[in-house]
Amino acid sequence: MDWKAVDEKLIRRGELLLTLEFLDAYGDELRTMNTGKVGRPYALTDRYVEFLTVVRFLFSMPYRQLEGFTRALNRLLPNLRSADYSGLRRRILRLDLSPYEALKESNEPLTIAVDSTGIRVHKAGGWVERLHGLRKRYVKVHFAVNAETREVVAMEVTTDDVHDSRVFLRLLGKAERHSDVAKVYGDGAYDNSEVYEASRSRGTEAVIKPRRNSRLDTASEARRNAVGLCRHLGYREWSRLKGYGRRWMVETAYSTFKRTFGECCMAKTMENIEKELTAKAFIYNTLINL
Repeated sequence: MDWKAVDEKLIRRGELLLTLEFLDAYGDELRTMNTGKVGRPYALTDRYVEFLTVVRFLFSMPYRQLEGFTRALNRLLPNLRSADYSGLRRRILRLDLSPYEALKESNEPLTIAVDSTGIRVHKAGGWVERLHGLRKRYVKVHFAVNAETREVVAMEVTTDDVHDSRVFLRLLGKAERHSDVAKVYGDGAYDNSEVYEASRSRGTEAVIKPRRNSRLDTASEARRNAVGLCRHLGYREWSRLKGYGRRWMVETAYSTFKRTFGECCMAKTMENIEKELTAKAFIYNTLINL
């Protein structure tokens, strides 16, 4: 491994935090945004708000602290207006940050790994569940990750009572918007006939770990073959033959995602939680593709 290149890539992630390239065209962008606008003119450009969004989510910065950050920037760079926290909140929530903008272009068929992980809704308030005996709730973020690059090529956000297999079809459909999916890796949560048949109908090979209680009389022929092969070879040999170890690329992606952004969401409503996690996935893809 070229460790010098790895070091340089990690160093460049730090440069992203303070990149002020948007200043070069700040005045032109602001004039364009205000041309024909009815009502109070914009004081901040969308690219500046995007920059503040990155700062907020990377440092888990509440909106009031973000307002203080804009004041400090204004003292250093008078062209950048400071902003109040309520206005920043509205602008950030209106941003349309797609996780897929930063994907590397490729015409090669994709190999993806799918899984989900739990995200706590917010840092405070857990005492309510403990005091009143209610079950603590969380949200689930479902990723389809490119097994070669660790890019998030599809994502879904659900409540904690939605089973992974119910989200599989939507993940696969979103991943196919970027390129054909040749192979998909998944753990035992995806071991059912619907997943196998959805993959087969799209010409995608499903490499899914059969559960211990998987039966050979399942309705899906593709699943019967997979279960039979795993029983015949044993799990270790089956895993080696199918390259199942590549499924861990999605676990690596989740590890990086949580080490970067933490395990909590700052938003509290489901709509805003989805926007926050989508923005974080956008930042994640940007960082790993530097």
